[in-house]
Amino acid sequence: MTHDQVVMAGVDGSAPSLYALDWAAAHAAKIGWRLHIVCAYALPTFAAASLDGGYATLDDAAIRDGAQAALDEAVARVAGTGVEVTTALETGDPAGVLVEASKEVCLAVVGTRGKGGFAERILGTVSSALPAHAHCPTVVVPYRENAELPLPIRRIVVGVDGSPSAKGALSRAIEEATVWEAELTAVSGIPIGTGTGLLGWLPTSVDSETLLADCKAGLDVTVDRALAGRDLEVRRHALDGTGAALLAEFSTAVDLVVVGTRGRGGFAGMLLGSTSQALLHHSACPVMVVPARTQDEGLPPIAPWAR
Repeated sequence: MTHDQVVMAGVDGSAPSLYALDWAAAHAAKIGWRLHIVCAYALPTFAAASLDGGYATLDDAAIRDGAQAALDEAVARVAGTGVEVTTALETGDPAGVLVEASKEVCLAVVGTRGKGGFAERILGTVSSALPAHAHCPTVVVPYRENAELPLPIRRIVVGVDGSPSAKGALSRAIEEATVWEAELTAVSGIPIGTGTGLLGWLPTSVDSETLLADCKAGLDVTVDRALAGRDLEVRRHALDGTGAALLAEFSTAVDLVVVGTRGRGGFAGMLLGSTSQALLHHSACPVMVVPARTQDEGLPPIAPWAR
């Protein structure tokens, strides 16, 4: 599988998708990659089966024209960015289309409403399905009406739990921090204070401070190995709390949150359950999800010569 140095943005004409497109274009310009804009549409399943004589009023050509108009609007919006732009108008389930296209790009970007509900039309299922199934990192950009994009990226936080997937997320966060000259904070958490969950079986004699100290020591080892001689300072915090809650709180003070998709029930594992949905729903800033599979698919690093 070959991944080209391309940032792919999924659009549907909605304000959240265009807001995410702006983020994708800015990121592509920063690292010198091509921007590929995709709009996918599907004919409602009831149309051919039940509309009978009314089918002509909802035919493929009419829907395609609407999708093409949304794509044209997106292209016009990024015309002044100086980024090379290509487009694709695809027929099919939007989530499936973008997941398949992710096999050939290095970064996918989509948007959400950002206040408890995902944008409808293509962004309804895409914002949750794409991060979990993509073959490249995915950035989900929460929509903030009348708000400036969190760019340039000056502060990044990455969730680390020691799993292989989280290590992949850490490596990508280090690359992003290097390119943007951003402050990077690595966070590891243990839900001690709740008295439930993974640590609920521990005896009361176990010192929570000792647990956090052990967690911090493991975090230091993981981060030091990931840096491997890079001249980058990474702040480290081992905290009492769950992955989604900690990262959602950090998201109010940073420009990008980076997580993996599969791990040990802390940060990386959340993309497959309710915890991940909580973060994607409530994060105040874009969330970059780095799938575990990307470590085996040979994605090229972010260009070191990025502006």
